[in-house]
Amino acid sequence: MRYEARIGWRYLYGGKRDRLMMKLAGGFLLDAVIGLAILLTAEGGSTTGIVMFVSGLIMASVFALLSVFSVFASVSVLGVALGVAALTVVLAVTTGFQQQFRDKVLGVNAHVIVLKSQATFAEYRDVMKTAEEIDDEVIAVQPFIFAEMLVTRGKGELSGVAIKGIDPTLVRGVLDLEKHMIEGSVETLAKVPGPGQLPPIIMGKELAHKLKAKVGDDVTVVVPLSNIDFDTWRAKSSAPRTRKFRVTGIFYSGFDEYDRRLMYTALGDTQELVGRGDQVMGVELKVKDVDRAEEISEKLEKALGGPPYQVQDWYELNHNLFTALNLQKLALVIILTLIIVVAAVNMVSALTMMVTDKTREIAILKSMGGTSTSVAQVFQVVGLAIGGAGTLIGVGIGLAICFVMSRYGYHLDPKVYLIDRLPIEVRMLEVLLVAGITMVISVIATVVPASAASALRPVEGLRYD
Repeated sequence: MRYEARIGWRYLYGGKRDRLMMKLAGGFLLDAVIGLAILLTAEGGSTTGIVMFVSGLIMASVFALLSVFSVFASVSVLGVALGVAALTVVLAVTTGFQQQFRDKVLGVNAHVIVLKSQATFAEYRDVMKTAEEIDDEVIAVQPFIFAEMLVTRGKGELSGVAIKGIDPTLVRGVLDLEKHMIEGSVETLAKVPGPGQLPPIIMGKELAHKLKAKVGDDVTVVVPLSNIDFDTWRAKSSAPRTRKFRVTGIFYSGFDEYDRRLMYTALGDTQELVGRGDQVMGVELKVKDVDRAEEISEKLEKALGGPPYQVQDWYELNHNLFTALNLQKLALVIILTLIIVVAAVNMVSALTMMVTDKTREIAILKSMGGTSTSVAQVFQVVGLAIGGAGTLIGVGIGLAICFVMSRYGYHLDPKVYLIDRLPIEVRMLEVLLVAGITMVISVIATVVPASAASALRPVEGLRYD
């Protein structure tokens, strides 16, 4: 070991190990272990277990630092650790939101859709054939109709809904709807109703709760403004067109916007309901690699000749949502990085005070032949040790908090957050990025104190001895 590292360690070390602090650290570590045991054994998580685990882990870290390092060094390490832990947790949560929204959106939506700006879209079979042949990445294609309607059940239950007509024979290849079914099956849409039987319909869990409907119940779909002649703006009949359906399935995507408003019917039933014959609203595709969806959509739009056809990928369709999530993530990263910067400022002040306190030792070291560079390296070692220890402890605490939060499954209001559970997604690349940023800040923080120590002349340090 180079002597600069040995001297730096001696400056960090608070003297002999404090047994009281070590006992306190051990006690709080035991508290954290008990909290973890409660959390793992409790059904659906435990608030008490989380509090005991997190508080015990943090306090054990504090007393463990105080048992080995000086007070100044311990405070500096703790500041860095808390900043790193906060940034690690926030990145995991924001990444979790991005991943959850992406999974929910792709769960009940296709990767690429083809729309037509004109009112008629009867040549959809030709468009489907072109889409299937455009790229080897295309897995499946299906036509669809999407329409805003009203649905009623009984006397008082009424709700505005979005009905999507799908091809029951092709939908499995395009949408992951089947894995979200909690009652019934998508296959029920393929059954042709016999004489006197009602056509099938599938609805979201929250919509079913609102309508007080269950599998086997009948609902009435109302086509708004279907009794209006838009050429004369006069009523063609006394009431809008209606049709009864039988609920044959209920799905739960976990995305409130879909669970509260979306319904699925067979394409033919929806065409009959809308009353436009053998036409659709668009064609949708599923591709192997969702990250290539944009590339494939551009290729398909070029093959179709552009307008009146419009081809959009899943990210473009939800551009506002994902842009807002990215901006939120960036803002939180910047704000929480400032916490690490503040901790680095505290490190600068601690190192500066250390340089002032060690003036005599620096002078002796230089008078014995030590160079300015080696003196600067002593304090750089101290700063890097503080940053490294803070980073390791912070990442450990952050990952532990992420684990317990994921285990607990913190409930969210789906009306506000659109999903019902706090999502946690830890990515090692982001954790390494946090550690790297912290170490860079730590290196920068050592520049001023190390420069001040290296510039000290021996005569100034020994003037009064």
